[in-house]
Amino acid sequence: MPNKRQKGTIGEDLAVDFLQKKGYCILQRNYRYEHGEIDIVAEDGKVLVFIEVKTRRSKDFGEPEDAVTPRKRAKIRATADGYLFENNIDDKECRFDVIAIDYEDKEIKVRHIEDSF
Repeated sequence: MPNKRQKGTIGEDLAVDFLQKKGYCILQRNYRYEHGEIDIVAEDGKVLVFIEVKTRRSKDFGEPEDAVTPRKRAKIRATADGYLFENNIDDKECRFDVIAIDYEDKEIKVRHIEDSF
């Protein structure tokens, strides 16, 4: 049984594969700025997308996307601002997506919630 970090890495690997099959260009994984982290930074055509990946083995605590709380969203937005600043980007459309991965009953389900916050 994978630990929390391993589960997160497996989920991110699944998310990257899923996004690449949809035609996304993955720019960076695990981008860190100050005290925040963005799991995946990608391009969907001309749109820069900041993606949070959440995985769950059960629904005891709700859907995976429920873990992207208002506080977590604010932290992701602040980290995205750092990405834009560090990469001198000021004229690109951006959005925030969530990839929700369920590991229930040995069946893996991936849901992509575009423009989720």
